[in-house]
Amino acid sequence: MIKGRMDRILSYILVVLLSITVTMAVMLHVFAGQKKSQPKLEALEQVISEYFIGEVDQEYIEDAAASAMVNALGDKWSYYIPAEHYQSYLERMNNAYVDVGITVGLAEDGRGVVIQQITAGGPAEEAGAQTGDIIVKVDGTSVIGMALSDSKKLIQGEAGTTAKLNILRGEQEIVLTVTRREIKTPVVTSQLLQGKIGLITIANFNRNCAAETIGAIEAMQKQGAEKLIFDVRNNPGGYAEEMVKILDYLLPEGKLFTTVDYAGKTNTAMSDANCLNLPMAVLINDRSYSAAEFFAAALTEYGVAKTVGEKTVGKGYFQTTIQLPDGSAVGLSIGKYYTPKGKSLADVGIVPAVPVALTEEEKTQLLLGELEASVDPQILAAMDVLNG
Repeated sequence: MIKGRMDRILSYILVVLLSITVTMAVMLHVFAGQKKSQPKLEALEQVISEYFIGEVDQEYIEDAAASAMVNALGDKWSYYIPAEHYQSYLERMNNAYVDVGITVGLAEDGRGVVIQQITAGGPAEEAGAQTGDIIVKVDGTSVIGMALSDSKKLIQGEAGTTAKLNILRGEQEIVLTVTRREIKTPVVTSQLLQGKIGLITIANFNRNCAAETIGAIEAMQKQGAEKLIFDVRNNPGGYAEEMVKILDYLLPEGKLFTTVDYAGKTNTAMSDANCLNLPMAVLINDRSYSAAEFFAAALTEYGVAKTVGEKTVGKGYFQTTIQLPDGSAVGLSIGKYYTPKGKSLADVGIVPAVPVALTEEEKTQLLLGELEASVDPQILAAMDVLNG
């Protein structure tokens, strides 16, 4: 009995040893085939491709690896853009997109996609589309039961091309032919407040920002504004040249903004002698980034405006977007920003001259564009500042 049990134990041990030997042999075989000079990521990709037992999504793996490489820099301002998102990134930076000018959602009864909003003056409005219309076909392809993202892809396309939309309006089915074209996203809104104060809200500093901001300033003055509030809360920044154009319009002769790039090259943007001689205030918060911060900093350092609100983030680096061979891109920090007085805001930000906090409910309303100026504590505080 004892001998038989020992024989079985020895057999088990022999099987385990053989298993380990085979596993070790496979490992040695795999890595013995790699050249020492072969880059690590290339070698790893080859190993996964040849030996992984599951399905391999090569594009997903490469995107994940690229994103991890950028994240490993430890710079929270650098980022990776997958190829499938690059076009929407460009549209966002250009404050323009190619579309038919509608916002859609899935119809509750599952009959297709319902038109929820129509861009004023856009192609869909010109073709006669109405909110509440239900799209059931796009260029002959039924969208009933289709995922919303897939339906949107059918509706979208290149500028100058047309989309034939089969629409249910009540019980009637009609066909609209809509020509896709570039639609600009409004960047700046403005309104005249009590006390002849013009409120100018800047959503970002991307393309068209300077022209729209200067246009809004002049419109406010024509309406009688004698003081200005610039609202750059929740503004993520954008292009430095757009910010500089606005500052040049507002400020007297002098330094506006300095950059120092990765090679040590320094560039300083200057303002001419023309300026706008009006009392100003700037609204900032913890979602004011980059150009939004340096815009506020320049106005305060020239002594023409006071900041009101909450401390900003403190983004002192600037990025450039470099497209990669597969159509993806990387936004890489390549230099530093400095205020007119040569200060870096990196990890420091701007502490407002007049600190005013919003409740969580008010912050949500502000993000959704539902916080009215008449009850906005930070706007009311800025008005008090301008009224002395």
